[in-house]
Amino acid sequence: MISRRLFAVLALTATVATACGTSDAGDAAVRPDGTVDLSQVTLRLGDQKGTGLQALLEAAGELRSVPYKLEWSQYTSGPPMLEAINSGAVDFGGVGNAPPVFAAAARSSIKIVAGYSAGTGGQGIVVPADSPLHAPNDLRGKKIAVAKGSSAHYHLLSVLTKNGLALGDVEPQYLQPADALAALTTGRVDAWAIWDPYTAQAEQQANARILVDGNGYVNPDAYYVAGAKALGSKSRTAALRDLLARIQRAHTWVNEHPDQWAQTYAQFSGLPVAVTTVAVKRGVYQDHSLNQAAIDAEQQVADTFTAAGLIPNKVKIADFVDTRFNDLYPTP
Repeated sequence: MISRRLFAVLALTATVATACGTSDAGDAAVRPDGTVDLSQVTLRLGDQKGTGLQALLEAAGELRSVPYKLEWSQYTSGPPMLEAINSGAVDFGGVGNAPPVFAAAARSSIKIVAGYSAGTGGQGIVVPADSPLHAPNDLRGKKIAVAKGSSAHYHLLSVLTKNGLALGDVEPQYLQPADALAALTTGRVDAWAIWDPYTAQAEQQANARILVDGNGYVNPDAYYVAGAKALGSKSRTAALRDLLARIQRAHTWVNEHPDQWAQTYAQFSGLPVAVTTVAVKRGVYQDHSLNQAAIDAEQQVADTFTAAGLIPNKVKIADFVDTRFNDLYPTP
């Protein structure tokens, strides 16, 4: 019952009908000859402090001369962003490896359209500097803050499993990042499973230390996800193709200019430069196509959640992947 209640909270009810194919009817941006007038297209983009998509594009100069309109919405983590994408309120956004699994389990109208890795050093379970916890096994019986259905949720589950513990051996406290940081600093939780830049924020501002990072526990992949309705639009699909190319160029630019990237990231996120610098330097981007190996890696995430009873049925990730943009990326 507990696992089904958790799934019910995370389930993203599929309220948008999935388009079976691209239709030009009623699409004012599609000219009579079938070409697309991008100036007539608006893309609604989701963003979160942990991914900094708007900041990324701004820092790399990729928001200059965009031929279509962009509307931004901010989210605290991946699951609420995917709720918005599923409902059709948002067209596209970046998330970690776990949110698409819960969305897929709920048969949401979403598709993974691109993948990239950004390292695992910023994925951390942090504790206060003076905490008596020094090894993963010390987490037994402890209160651990984590965002439901997030990449940190998967990291926590992986750490527990590989150290002979189950989720029932700890007391998960399902909190969004701001509330989790407050809980850690006031002693209401013993540890916090989180991702950068919040990991760096906890280190820099709460005198926390990383008990265990993601190395050896999680795949470094994160994903860009689009709504089925957007993918069923010829004009928005054309704009998404241009946007994905801009993101890839931006990733290359920030890898080569980490200090400048950290400055812009700080301005957009409101975090100190000292925090964003730490996050940037351990989060080097590497884009790749959604080939079978990439799909299999995400399937492993889904299977882990299923085995833990956190989603009620097996999820087939391949059904929620759209490879039409693979030609933009190198094979991993």
